[in-house]
Amino acid sequence: MGVRPARLEDVDAVTSTQIRAWKQGYREFLPPGPLEQMTGAAAEKMWRRQWDEAILSPPSPRHRVLVAVERVVMDTDHWSALGPGGILAPPSHERASDRVVGLASHGPAEDPDLHPATTAELLTLLVDPNHIRRGHGSRLLNATVDHLREDGYSAVVTWVFADNHPMLGFLESAGWGEDMAERVLDMGRPIRMIRLGTDIS
Repeated sequence: MGVRPARLEDVDAVTSTQIRAWKQGYREFLPPGPLEQMTGAAAEKMWRRQWDEAILSPPSPRHRVLVAVERVVMDTDHWSALGPGGILAPPSHERASDRVVGLASHGPAEDPDLHPATTAELLTLLVDPNHIRRGHGSRLLNATVDHLREDGYSAVVTWVFADNHPMLGFLESAGWGEDMAERVLDMGRPIRMIRLGTDIS
């Protein structure tokens, strides 16, 4: 398990992880129609293009996409016939690969009340629903903060749906807090978002 910078070959996995995480995590508080627009086939193609651009040609050196990975070991040969004593002989070759199970992205803050030279924004933090509660979210968050400190940031903010209680609880347990900024999206009914931040100096 670990975190590394996203690569171009990760685009499909990043996109599918985002779609699965949104479908699972947002279904309790987003209207079905808008959620389908965000996660349907047409949207998936759009997100794939956007992740391709974000990874291959980010807007600036301070924009990054990180992925959480789990190591997968695959057998490349058949198991041999029964060995001595009737025990299966081990495979002769194995190949290890990374499975993307989460993602995070960040860049300079764009809200007009924040200074982009010193405040960053956590744009995305998602873990595949089949791989939650394994520490991937914490590793992604810690790696993000490490990169931001290296880039000279002293604070970071993020926008979260007000009804996304698991994410709010996760960030608050990591020392983040509401900073009183909010926005309301029209998604067939008003959907409130709140901004959280933390000092990383």
